[in-house]
Amino acid sequence: MLRWGTYLAIAVSCMTAPAQALSLGDCTRVTHISHGGQADHVDLGEGRVMWRDWWSQEGSSTDFRIADCDTGRVLGFRTAEENMNARPPFERTEDAMGIVAQHESGARVFATLERMAKDLEKIARDVSIVEPDRESCACATLYPQMRGDREAFRLEGL
Repeated sequence: MLRWGTYLAIAVSCMTAPAQALSLGDCTRVTHISHGGQADHVDLGEGRVMWRDWWSQEGSSTDFRIADCDTGRVLGFRTAEENMNARPPFERTEDAMGIVAQHESGARVFATLERMAKDLEKIARDVSIVEPDRESCACATLYPQMRGDREAFRLEGL
């Protein structure tokens, strides 16, 4: 039999808990009516996640994001692009993923976002590290305890 305090704790957590994705599959979604979205979410372990942002309308692009769920910092980089601007088309996804794999296969203390960014600048475009105010879907799904003061991610419609 549950005690009154347990019932109260459950009730309070249900009222205050943000809506969260149930799985990484829930994070795959179209973000711009049929021509942009997020997909291929991966748990890199130790509080780090990665996903692909895609765009395909009159041009196409592929960007990747690697989020450190503890700090909230996100490394972003473009690996493919065609007809998005005046730049010539390019496709370097395989090479960029090789760099990410190389960093992620070693000790996390050495696989910093800054070191990855430096190596990715040789291959990818638009490499940056940002600190969003809102947590990502993958972080909310896999590492909600690392949210800190960031705004909780919420799936639309929940």
